[in-house]
Amino acid sequence: MKQGIFLSLSFFIFLNHIYSQNSFSISGRITDLKTGQPLYGASISIADDKLGTATDSSGNYVLKNISSGHHIIEVSYTGYATITEHIELFSNLQKSYALNTLIVENQGVVVTGVAGSSTIRRMPIAVSSVRKNILLQSAATNIIDVLARVPGVAQLSSGPAVSKPFIRGLGYNRVLVLNDGVRQEGQQWGDEHGVEIDEMSVARVEVLKGPASLMYGSDAIAGVINFISNVPVPDNTIKGNVITNYQSNNHLYAIDGNVAGNKNGLSWNVYGTYKSAGNYQNIYDGRVLNSGFNERNAGGYFGINKKWGFSHFIISRFDQRLGLVEGERDAATGKFVLFGGTPIERVATDEDLNTRNLFVPMQRVQHNKIVSDNNFIINKSRLKLNLAYQDNLRQEFGNPISPEVKSLFFDLRTLNYNAQWQFPEFNEWHTTIGIGGMQQQNFNRGEETLIPEYHLFDIGGFVYTMKQLKHTTLSGGLRFDNRAVHADEQYEGAILKFASFTRSFSNSTGSIGISSDISKKVTLKANIAKGFRAPSLAELASNGAHEGTNRYEYGDNGLTSEKSLEADAGMELNTEHISLSTSLFYNHINDFIFYRKLKSSLGTDSLVNNSGNMIPAFKFNQQNAALAGAEISIDIHPHPLDWLHAENVFSLVKGWFVQSVDGSNHLPLIPAPNWKSNVKAEFKSVGKTFQRLYTKIEMDKTFQQNRPFTGYDTETATPGYTLWNMSIGSDIVNIKKKTLFSVYLVLQNMFDKAYQSHLSRFKYLDVNPITGRQGVFNAGRNFSIKINVPLNFKGK
Repeated sequence: MKQGIFLSLSFFIFLNHIYSQNSFSISGRITDLKTGQPLYGASISIADDKLGTATDSSGNYVLKNISSGHHIIEVSYTGYATITEHIELFSNLQKSYALNTLIVENQGVVVTGVAGSSTIRRMPIAVSSVRKNILLQSAATNIIDVLARVPGVAQLSSGPAVSKPFIRGLGYNRVLVLNDGVRQEGQQWGDEHGVEIDEMSVARVEVLKGPASLMYGSDAIAGVINFISNVPVPDNTIKGNVITNYQSNNHLYAIDGNVAGNKNGLSWNVYGTYKSAGNYQNIYDGRVLNSGFNERNAGGYFGINKKWGFSHFIISRFDQRLGLVEGERDAATGKFVLFGGTPIERVATDEDLNTRNLFVPMQRVQHNKIVSDNNFIINKSRLKLNLAYQDNLRQEFGNPISPEVKSLFFDLRTLNYNAQWQFPEFNEWHTTIGIGGMQQQNFNRGEETLIPEYHLFDIGGFVYTMKQLKHTTLSGGLRFDNRAVHADEQYEGAILKFASFTRSFSNSTGSIGISSDISKKVTLKANIAKGFRAPSLAELASNGAHEGTNRYEYGDNGLTSEKSLEADAGMELNTEHISLSTSLFYNHINDFIFYRKLKSSLGTDSLVNNSGNMIPAFKFNQQNAALAGAEISIDIHPHPLDWLHAENVFSLVKGWFVQSVDGSNHLPLIPAPNWKSNVKAEFKSVGKTFQRLYTKIEMDKTFQQNRPFTGYDTETATPGYTLWNMSIGSDIVNIKKKTLFSVYLVLQNMFDKAYQSHLSRFKYLDVNPITGRQGVFNAGRNFSIKINVPLNFKGK
């Protein structure tokens, strides 16, 4: 019913305005600022209209079907500084641009955290944009692996296939993940699965650091990560690419194919990915049993872009199978045990360790999604309508005698809705009102249960405004949300496992910020934001334990929402020789939710019999907390040595409870301070065969984390370590300078350092009885080769 109303409204608006709007074009030439040579393949785009094109061999471009009014045009080309410009369009426009080789990576247009697109320079909070070329130049086994290089971003790891994003010391449901603008809804509270997004299909990633509840409601208390996959290609073209990747450490191989077309505004895109990996290895553990995985993903979109706006229909399917590492060892040999703790326990053989087969415990994670994304131009206003349906299926297999039995099976179905009205610009004020939320149901279809079946309805409304002065941008707004949750009663045999309850969480949020260009080289930023996060169902009502964890968790349906107040301040300096970015923050959180270990009446650990294993019991609790930290990035690019760059990035975050918990006042899962330093050389061309050749050597130093949360023996200190990486890559071109393919070579951990990240869940697995080392270590040396072959089926 709701989908029918939505589609009818979309069609009505389409009929009313398809003939009433004027459309114009922007054309011109893109050249090198210093040489005047044309730049072939430079990108010109307008994010709000999802329009884009590329220059021809003479550097010329034409961008058509642009509505009248205010737009932000973005011009970018690998190896050059991105240009962004605000324009008022009321007739066809001739506009040429000359790009400089000065590189400021984190510049351009973003769409995350604002009602309409904005330039990063005008955003009052810290935002990072990671482009496709950076994704291609990185060796990773999942998308969060790449993002962990962004200042202030870390990953909670459960092996190569599973990484959960942390922003400024906060993760799980405190980081909101978007995919093409739609909030990704899975079982975010779980440790054993990632973000259900195919990283090989991602075209760009935007990371917003700090509370973003104003635009997104609950769960954006730490920040937002927006993965953008579907980007329209230039008009009257059909193009694509094939990407292959091989990695030596776990013998990963992957292939991704993508084809997209655009004919007079009718656009489409189709992609598919296959990925397979065996067990990873390091010098202490050898091959780590059951750490392999495989994926089969597909998706795409079709839609129309015209003078009245656009309407796109997006579909995607993520399907991953992965082993769950338990880390149990044989007492006599120290080797990994297969099916540990069961009647068929045995020591893993070399064949077991070198196979790509997955063993119990293992899981399958599927995520299916369809989206209707619409943006209609009505006179000088815009109406944005977005409706999405997603079904997240997570099956866990933990019975070695009957491996096909689904021990756990979560079926989470979510309907997302969002509507925004952008008012016409008035005296440089850009104002938007909106309403959005979701309806959600969770079903348990396995033999065991951890959380009850539940129904959730979430709705929120906001007003957001931005004032653009000559050198200063002011922005802010207010929002109100209500989330209603009803959990169903459930028995396990004759025992009541989940009692029925109903809760409602209402919260008001707001923010105000300023970005000011005090000179052509220096920008100052400041922002104050209030955010919130409603408790997850696991925190409210969990009653059980996962495979791969050593705790039995009890929820508390009396928990209240987390409420944060964060202050941010930043500075950006861009000169001919140096680019400097600094960001400081302080975040106070009332009613921070964490779990604490329960005690028995004798004062010892409270133990629960879980399938014959006695494991400690934990219960979720709340306490006021605070976090503070900084991110500093400096890029030195001395001229006239345009090809040379030396970059240093430092990230620091500290978190503490206002009152100590079991003798410790440090928050759990706070990443250690990190310093990344690299020297990169980039050359436009080398001979007649190589273009955009680069080579880089990097030091990645993680300092000791000597502030763990030691309450209830939750964490231990983690020693520091230093990793060295190097990479080289280039476009291979023919005599006409057309790219035949691009190759990217990366050597990670080149000295094969054995280390454990403080945010690795494997750090707390069993002790090796032979070496005395606890847990499993991170991956050792890894060589990656990636080849990208562009496909052009039709020219203009």
